Amino acid sequence: MQKVDATTASPAIPISAARLSMTAGAAAVVLLVALHVLTPEFNPSRRMVSEYALGEFGWVLSVMFLAWALSCLSLFFAIKPQISTLDGKIGMGFLLAAVAGMTMAAILDIRHSLHGLSAMIGMPSFLIAAALISKSLLRNPAWRSARRPLLWTASLSWLGFVLMILALFIGLSQNGGQPGPGALIGWPNRLLVVSSCAWVMVAARSTIQIDR
Repeated sequence: MQKVDATTASPAIPISAARLSMTAGAAAVVLLVALHVLTPEFNPSRRMVSEYALGEFGWVLSVMFLAWALSCLSLFFAIKPQISTLDGKIGMGFLLAAVAGMTMAAILDIRHSLHGLSAMIGMPSFLIAAALISKSLLRNPAWRSARRPLLWTASLSWLGFVLMILALFIGLSQNGGQPGPGALIGWPNRLLVVSSCAWVMVAARSTIQIDR
C-alpha cells in the first residue's frame, strides 16, 4: 500500500481552517480597535485590555477574546499536518492551552476572581507555542518565505510581554508594592495582543500559500 504524505492528505480541512483562522484573527484586532473608539474614557496607555470589561461595551471585549481563541484553535487544525517534530508538538499543546486561557478570559472577566488565572494560562502558553511552532515549521524549506514575518511577530509578542511585566514592576515600586493606575502597562499589553493575532494570521496565510 502506498504511504500517504501527512502534509498533502485531506488538504481541504487545513485550508478551510487557515482561512477561518485569518478571519478570526483579523476580527479580534478590529474589535480591539473598536473598543478604543467606543470607550474613549479608558486611557490606553495605563489600562489593560481586560479592563474594557468595566465599561459599557464589555461584551465587545468578550467577543474579541472568543475571536482570538477561535483564530488559535483554527490554526491548530490548519498547521497540524505540517508539525512533525517533538518541539512542534509540544508547541501545539501550548497553543491549545492558550485557547483555553483566552476562552476563560471571555467568560470570566476582570471582575471575576479567576480572570487572573486565565491570563496566567493564556499569555505564557501562547508565547511558548509561537516560539516552538515557528521553530518547527521553519525547518521545512516550504516555509522559508514565511521566516521573517513569523519570527518578527513572535518576537514582538515576547517584547510586549516583557515590557508589560517591566511596567507592572515599575508601577508596583512607585506605589509601595501595591497596584496603581500610574503604570504604563497599556501599550505593551496591546502590542502583545495585536502581534499575537498577527503571528496567527501569518502562519495561517503561509499555510494557504504553501498548499497553492
